[in-house]
Amino acid sequence: MYKRMTSLIPDGFLGRLSLLNVVIFASAIILSSLAVYNTACFLVDAMGTLNDSQQRQFNSLLFNYLLIFSVITIVGGSLLHFYLTRKLIKPIRRLIISFKQLKKGEYPKVAELSTKDEIGQLASHFNALVNQLEANDQQRHKLISDLSHELRTPLTNLNGYLQALERGDIEGSRELYTSLHGESRRLTSMMEALDQLKEWDHAASRSYVQYTTADMAEIIKQCTDMFSWRLEQEAIPITVDAETFEISIHIDGVQQVISNLLENAIQYYTGSGAIDIRGELYGSCYRISVSGPSESIPEAEVENIFRRFYRLDHSRNRLTGGSGLGLSIAREIVVNHGGRIGLSSQGSRNMFWFELPLDRNKDLE
Repeated sequence: MYKRMTSLIPDGFLGRLSLLNVVIFASAIILSSLAVYNTACFLVDAMGTLNDSQQRQFNSLLFNYLLIFSVITIVGGSLLHFYLTRKLIKPIRRLIISFKQLKKGEYPKVAELSTKDEIGQLASHFNALVNQLEANDQQRHKLISDLSHELRTPLTNLNGYLQALERGDIEGSRELYTSLHGESRRLTSMMEALDQLKEWDHAASRSYVQYTTADMAEIIKQCTDMFSWRLEQEAIPITVDAETFEISIHIDGVQQVISNLLENAIQYYTGSGAIDIRGELYGSCYRISVSGPSESIPEAEVENIFRRFYRLDHSRNRLTGGSGLGLSIAREIVVNHGGRIGLSSQGSRNMFWFELPLDRNKDLE
């Protein structure tokens, strides 16, 4: 009996919702009609103006009218409710179809709804989710493609030399082993850079990164001291002018940004002149800049230079040993701090700068 009753209940959400509302509306109308019928019959009978035959005729006529009215109201209301509900949940059906497409690996686009209700918000969030997933997928494919392209050259070189040594086509020498070690070291450096980039990509989605109040002048001094021996060996002059100010930062991350920019300035140093490092209050931020003489960077390349694996043809080729990830890592760290990073190129001098907001200090007071 129970199975027979449950089999009468529709499977679809629209059918079940309509059945539930029809049952509720019909019950309310029937109870109201019975209440009206009994009340009217009692009042007329209490007045005593009708005899028994007239009273029965009145009761019968009133019952028939209320029955017809109830049936018409229930049927008409049910049809109207079904139509309006079906129109109301039509966007949900489109969302279901879109979810099925998304499950298959496709990226559907749900039509934007002008309504600001819950369904409109659901469609808007779904659109944002699809766009984010599509962007992540494109970024993943691009990263795999770029990584494959970057690894191919050193691996090809290593395999070529090792095969030649195995066949006896060439003999090992100190210079050859130094070259092979350089290629191996570049692969290791690239893997370490990718690990750092993955770490800061993950940190960007978290709200509990460890920040510590530190003196920026001291941080800058520590970073430049690490390069003092190399600068002395390569006879590159350097000037440091840092304003003392304490702000809340991720110390290791900011040190890495400064080191990456300083490494970049040394690696592509050309001509003469000193590498200048400045740290100063700049409005509501603390601004750090690293500038030095190097080949001019076209204005059109300024935005691209912070992309992963990006290199300028004339100054960032594979022979320099760069991974094309240093500036990208620096950008991830600065953005995670809520700051900005950029490049200003003026003729033969390029200046990389980044800004860290001071607002974070207010949260610590």
